Amino acid sequence: MFSRNARGLLDFSLALLCLWTAWHHTPAGALVRRASAWAFGGRSTARPLLAYYDGVSGTGVSVPSLAPGTPPLRPFTDAEALAYGTHLALKGLSPAARAPAFALAEELGVPPASLLDEARGAASARRLHEALAASFPQDESRLTAVFAGRVPARYALERVAAEGGTPSLERLSRQLPPGFEDATVAAAQALALATAFGLAWPVPEQTPVSSPFGYRLHPVLGVRKLHTGVDLSLREGSEVHVVADGVVRRASEDAVNGKVLIIDHGRGVTTAYCHNSELLVRRGQRVARGELISRSGNTGRSTGPHLHYQLELAAQPVDPLRFRPRRNAVADETVR
Repeated sequence: MFSRNARGLLDFSLALLCLWTAWHHTPAGALVRRASAWAFGGRSTARPLLAYYDGVSGTGVSVPSLAPGTPPLRPFTDAEALAYGTHLALKGLSPAARAPAFALAEELGVPPASLLDEARGAASARRLHEALAASFPQDESRLTAVFAGRVPARYALERVAAEGGTPSLERLSRQLPPGFEDATVAAAQALALATAFGLAWPVPEQTPVSSPFGYRLHPVLGVRKLHTGVDLSLREGSEVHVVADGVVRRASEDAVNGKVLIIDHGRGVTTAYCHNSELLVRRGQRVARGELISRSGNTGRSTGPHLHYQLELAAQPVDPLRFRPRRNAVADETVR
């Protein structure tokens, strides 16, 4: 009899322990505790739900952030950004489509293969741009010369000038002779990439990344989904600044993104800022790089205060961390 009573007491104690564990150490328990605190006007000690997913929803991946007191990363200069964009666009071309750039490199004494080299490609591309700057002062016309060649680019530039228009990439491409379609696409890609490399950061550099770009187990839905931006851990009400000049295309609120801003920077580049507590700009407004546009929050489908920052090129989300400058940029190194 005593044995059965002791066993029952032990089972009851273990059950209580399981309930306590569920209450204090699982996302479901945290949700119940927070809801109870809200209903009774109290305070909850439950951690934010993202804390139960190792900061990045169970992937175990950590993104290093700058320690307090570390000098901020030096931003890319316009020349460096354009050089990196040109280098990456060249890497995506077929050998035949690279021929004009390779011929220009040979003419300048730059090894053509160095344009594709990971370590020296940006520096080589920068030399091409510097050699063309006097004859093709605008980025659009200079990229046309890199990817189509000097003679076709000069012809297109003169035709656009005769029409009295600005040498935009679209207008230049219409004036190129047939057969340069790949050059036009490559120039547009290089311009978009250069714009992305030239972006600032919406919050202080030392702000921790709580969830990086990529596939993850969604902390609310519980399914594997692509996380289309990076989550930056901030106190609610923190300042959010626009990363480049642009036009506000969306300033609204929905159940998923909360209070959200989408900024169009031109050249196929847009950025989004989600889960804000307050929006400080309106749709259609022009904004300048570094301007205060919102205050971070916890609105929409969010498990804690943070900013979801998203970068899109040609309407496709990309990892914004891939476009952050390295501490020692190499676009100005000497190519041998």
